[in-house]
Amino acid sequence: MLPPRVRVVDLETAGNGPHEVCEIGWQDVTLGSDGLWRVDEGRGSRLVNPGRPITPETMAVHHIIDADVADAPFWKDVAAGVLKPEGEIQALAAHRAAFEQRYCTPRFTGGAPWICTWKCALRLWPHLASFSNQMLRYQRMPEGLVRELGLPAHRALPDAYVTAHHLRDMLNEASLEQLLAWSREPGLLPRVPAGPERGKPWDRLAAETLRMLAQDRDPNIRFSAETELRRRGDALEPPAIEPAQRTLL
Repeated sequence: MLPPRVRVVDLETAGNGPHEVCEIGWQDVTLGSDGLWRVDEGRGSRLVNPGRPITPETMAVHHIIDADVADAPFWKDVAAGVLKPEGEIQALAAHRAAFEQRYCTPRFTGGAPWICTWKCALRLWPHLASFSNQMLRYQRMPEGLVRELGLPAHRALPDAYVTAHHLRDMLNEASLEQLLAWSREPGLLPRVPAGPERGKPWDRLAAETLRMLAQDRDPNIRFSAETELRRRGDALEPPAIEPAQRTLL
């Protein structure tokens, strides 16, 4: 019987269309008999034919070119084998998982729940200056992360490998159920991200400013302002829950 595991995935794409995945990478995190989660040897990557030319803008990020994927299988032929591996997984995970969920739809995942390591990092390490995958890597310097396996950045397997180290540490600080619950909500930002109050923690803002930010178009800003207002006892609507996963397929 396989131990409990979470599969971290990362995608590179040819653009923003519904079928435009050009690479998927994965790295498993498993629960040991001692109760600690570990990054294990279960990892890999697959090139994917996106069915259209890769844009120069995305080539400049991941350096995958059309010739690399010309003979690769299509996403519909690759996805389920990676996202529904043999043996049970407790969840899928990704950094800013909403992006991966656009392509890794229930059709391919079997409806597995998702952990967003970006949202969980906001909760567990709010003192950090930045929460991108690579900034977390260098701010935190996770134990056991082999530098060479995490390079080059912006390729699917190295990025999944780095994210898995953040996830391992999160799972050893909070329960799987807690990470899943945080991931279902918008991101709880530790500080105001933009505007005249940029950089201020929410508890330093006037109530009027918080009410204004609670109407912001960004769901993470709205949720963060609403959370502070509720902490102060101001009556508000119930906290927002992220909508059910949409599908582009």
